[in-house]
This record gives sequence, structure tokens and C-alpha cells, in this order.
Amino acid sequence: MRIVVLSDTHAPRFWKRCPPAVAEHLGTAELILHAGDVCVASVLEELSAYAPVHAVLGNNDGPDVRAWGAAETATLDLAGLRVGMIHDAGPKEGRLARLRSRFPESDLVVFGHSHIPLQAVESDFGIFNPGSPTDKRRQPHRTLGLLEIEDGQLTRAEIVTLP
Repeated sequence: MRIVVLSDTHAPRFWKRCPPAVAEHLGTAELILHAGDVCVASVLEELSAYAPVHAVLGNNDGPDVRAWGAAETATLDLAGLRVGMIHDAGPKEGRLARLRSRFPESDLVVFGHSHIPLQAVESDFGIFNPGSPTDKRRQPHRTLGLLEIEDGQLTRAEIVTLP
């Protein structure tokens, strides 16, 4: 299963329409995860034209994003891999342990909010922040995430730099 992971698209301020570099990856996605701060539900509708979308609410998301179906958190079984999702994972210190405690049944937790791409693994548990494809803030690049899952195993977790 090939998954594109997005967060912090911040429409319409930064996402007027799907950037071509993002669309290139979405064209081969079997699933899209959005870790919040979509800001308007029309982005989720636009993404849904590429593949099914699961999204969580960010601190900047309006009521239309909740009405679309985004919740504060989500837990998903993706091809046998248990994935948790939340927007704000809290401070950097203790994040991995905190998310393991918050999502004890998950193998991987996807989050956003900081706009800082991150992958961290400790034994059999990982956390993954794709950064932002539109608002790099203090980061050198805009980014998105790619995950591949096969037989319940995460076979690829990559942060992709966008032009």
C-alpha cells in the first residue's frame, strides 16, 4: 500500500490548488493521510479525487473540516499496520514516549503542527511528521511524506523534498 502523508497545507492562504509537485505523488497514492491544518474542507475534497483520505483536525481547521469527517485523533489499520494520527504532538522533549503512551496499540503515529519533518523510531514504534508541502516556515524546503506498507510492515517511510 502506497500512502502520501500531508500536513499543514493551510488553504487558502498557502494552498490555492494542489501544487503540481504534490499532485505528481498523489497520482500513485492508494491512500492519503492529512495530519491537520487543512483549514478548509475543499482541500480534502480535492485530495479525495486522487485516493481515499483520512484526516485529523488541526488548530486552524474550521467547522467544515470537522463536518467533512476529521476528528481530533484517528486510529487506522492500514494493510495490517496500526497507525495513529493527531495534529499537535506537543513539545519535542519526550514526544516519542508521549505518543507511544497516547496510542498504545499503534505501530506508527503520524502528526503535524510544527511544519518540521521528522522520522523517529524506538524499537517497534515510530513517529512521522511529513512537514508542510506549502508553508515551510523556518525549514529549508517544503515537504511531504511517503509510506509503503506490505504485510503489516512499514517498508518505506520517506520525507520527500518538494521544489
